[in-house]
Amino acid sequence: MRTVNEINHKIKQQQAVVWTVEELKVRVKEVGVTQAAKEVDVVTTGTFEPMESSGAVLNLGHTDPPIKIRQCWMDGVLAYSGFGAVDLYLGATQMTEYSSMGELADADERDSRSRNAVRDRGGGHVIADLIAGKPVHLRAIGQVTDCYSRASLETTITRETINQFYLYNPRNVYQNFIVGVNGGDRPLFTYLGPLQPQLANAVYSNPGAVSPLLNDPDLKLIGIGTRVFLGGGEGYVAWEGTQHFPLQKRLPNRTPIGPAATLALIGDAKQMSPRWVKGCYFKSYGPSIMIGVGIPLPVLNEEVVVRCAVQDQDLVAPVVDFSIPRRVRPTFGLVSYAQLKTGRLTIDGKSVRVAPLASIFLSRQVALELKQWIEAGKFTLTEPVAPIPMDRTFLAQDQLGAQVSLE
Repeated sequence: MRTVNEINHKIKQQQAVVWTVEELKVRVKEVGVTQAAKEVDVVTTGTFEPMESSGAVLNLGHTDPPIKIRQCWMDGVLAYSGFGAVDLYLGATQMTEYSSMGELADADERDSRSRNAVRDRGGGHVIADLIAGKPVHLRAIGQVTDCYSRASLETTITRETINQFYLYNPRNVYQNFIVGVNGGDRPLFTYLGPLQPQLANAVYSNPGAVSPLLNDPDLKLIGIGTRVFLGGGEGYVAWEGTQHFPLQKRLPNRTPIGPAATLALIGDAKQMSPRWVKGCYFKSYGPSIMIGVGIPLPVLNEEVVVRCAVQDQDLVAPVVDFSIPRRVRPTFGLVSYAQLKTGRLTIDGKSVRVAPLASIFLSRQVALELKQWIEAGKFTLTEPVAPIPMDRTFLAQDQLGAQVSLE
């Protein structure tokens, strides 16, 4: 029906018809797939959720005299310095070692609130502060050489005073994930947040039918080089994400029954907005970062609309018991996202409270903002330069498949 070039021409003329994926789902119910495909050029998807496998690349610029950094902390958070002299990588889940005032995170302080304020921050908070334009304290120790004579550095940086500042996230935008519960007898503090004992609560992390990769389940539209909305700026798909597992079992509609495809993303953090990048902390687990990601899907044919018409009742996730301290954990079967979004789940005859880790509201807002960018002619589409491999596996591939029934 269309090509990406034809759609981009309409975008530049501000004539493209752009719908959020929720708008498309409604329209398909009203007029059917064929008519909806004739009417729309681009469908926008979105998610806003914790993405802990994220981080920032920074180049500080050379000092005078120059320094070859071998250890570096930003607001007390250790950054990796094993690159060039002033190149750094700051991981989102790196924990704070000391505050900018010199307080140790593990010190025996009288003021527990001050100590906890230090502990509850990490790399994701520092990245978010830099994106927000806030100053960040930097302390570095150098390796003295004939060409790098400086032994140490203490200064303040902002996003405006450093050369490069971009996110490179090894694993973002899980195609699907799990629902966490705790069948044990004590509280558990996990990457999904607190799970109360005796199945007192459940937590899921994917926003469901608005999520990008669930609307392009075989990644026929999304590939290396796809331009995306990343943290309020433009980004790109750089590679497959770590733990990319497209061989996950799938339903007849091609959506996976658990964790499957992932993406590695890259984008200029100097363009990003503090609204869409926020540091977060999981009690007794550690710091992380929440990022808004939106992916536009060009409507090249009717099959695109068929895939995007998927509803929450057509998508499932496995309910996994975290009380078993093993890589392969037992599950309580599959549950639909429509059921999850009611706020209640029945497990072994017991009604269990359910809450999302992702923000459903902000996921919708990501898709809406991306739609507005495209309608205004500010954001065009790219064709992938190479596909994301869909035959990958990894060592933990059986962590769900053997335990989950499709019945």
